[in-house]
Amino acid sequence: MKLALLSDIHANLQAFEACMAHARALGAQRFALLGDLVGYGGDPVAVVRQVMQLAGEGAIVLKGNHEEMAINPAGANKTIGGSTADWTHNQLDDGLRGFLDALPLTHQEDATLLVHASADAPGRWRYVDDERSAIASLDAAAAWPDVRYVFGGHVHQQTLYYRGTGRGLMRFAPTAGVPIPMPRHRHWVATIGSVGQPRDGDPRAMYALFDTTAAQVTFHRVPYDHQAAAAAIRRAGLPEYFAKRLEDGR
Repeated sequence: MKLALLSDIHANLQAFEACMAHARALGAQRFALLGDLVGYGGDPVAVVRQVMQLAGEGAIVLKGNHEEMAINPAGANKTIGGSTADWTHNQLDDGLRGFLDALPLTHQEDATLLVHASADAPGRWRYVDDERSAIASLDAAAAWPDVRYVFGGHVHQQTLYYRGTGRGLMRFAPTAGVPIPMPRHRHWVATIGSVGQPRDGDPRAMYALFDTTAAQVTFHRVPYDHQAAAAAIRRAGLPEYFAKRLEDGR
């Protein structure tokens, strides 16, 4: 099965639609959305409605920290990430907020564990951004039976870690479009990057395609109309910083 892994959409409708179309063209048979569907971007209602439709068709959908802030925005404005929480909360109706509130933090399917941040206390939103934090996530995943693969988002970077013969993890920087074998005799942790807000100086959207039959993952970068996404932020009256971030990929 080809499982398309998307995270950190951040209410960026243009990037979301581009990644879904790209994944479908490559034969994706199922979608998994690993949280942060909203926040920062200008189209939270359209994005959540599309996500609900995908969920009705069998997609896996997880909760991220921006869903939590959008549901309960009190105090969130003290952080950059929380600065759009009140606006997002007010855009969503009770049905959309109820959908987000009911989302799970993790999902296991066969040897794969999906989580927004770290499997180590998923609701504390810890970043998996180095070997030490990847080890903590992988060790925590041992609580789920038979898990070999842990996929998450949250850090807006595409990185792969694997455990070789020792206890430490090796870090690997993937090349977009190049399949990477993930044999089951090893343990793996991957962050799949951000669909809606890349931060590495490249404005192209990020997602990954996991082929469970072939045991390989391919990280992708997808061009999209980031100028239109930035314009949606400006029309909404949200901070200019978030529009510029999409234009610059930072």
